[in-house]
Amino acid sequence: MVEEGIILGAEGIKIDVKPTGFDWGTIALTVILPIVLLGVLFYFLFFRAARGAGTQAFNFSKSRARLTLDKRPDVTFADVAGTDEAKEEVQEVVEFLKSPQKFQTLGGRIPRGVLLVGPPGTGKTLLAKAIAGEAKVPFFSISGSEFVEMFVGVGAARVRDLFEQAKRNAPCLIFIDEIDAVGRHRGAGLGGGHDEREQTLNQILAE
Repeated sequence: MVEEGIILGAEGIKIDVKPTGFDWGTIALTVILPIVLLGVLFYFLFFRAARGAGTQAFNFSKSRARLTLDKRPDVTFADVAGTDEAKEEVQEVVEFLKSPQKFQTLGGRIPRGVLLVGPPGTGKTLLAKAIAGEAKVPFFSISGSEFVEMFVGVGAARVRDLFEQAKRNAPCLIFIDEIDAVGRHRGAGLGGGHDEREQTLNQILAE
């Protein structure tokens, strides 16, 4: 062995070489432990992501309608001003919701719905709440734009779920605000019969 130009063996210096052994504790701390920690971290991250995605997929077709059930609307026709003709027109709906058996016994047709038309701020939503308040029935409220998603079939599924909830709470009132978001002329979409809005509208009409 040579050190600083001196041959150690030639000078009578004893040289003893021992191979270094493996320090398993150091290896475990520097290599294995970080791998285990990363594995546990990725497991929890992917597990939570998968669980959240599954829950979202399960609730994706659920209706987003807001239900006023326990506390029914306390709005009445006395709170609605300037729409006397409209209030007279919907009186029949209120009477049917109060006592549907009377109409059915006389062979009367069940009112399927009422279309409220007018610019924003004219009291359409207030009148709908007043109808439910006068009849003392649950009130479902949803916007037409909440039915439509980028995935085909979601809107129709939400319509079915909404009406299933309404049937479980019948008699009740469903108010769809801004229905023109889905209630346009059928066949006007580029996708034809496969257009998401058209499928949603067809399901509303079927219900």
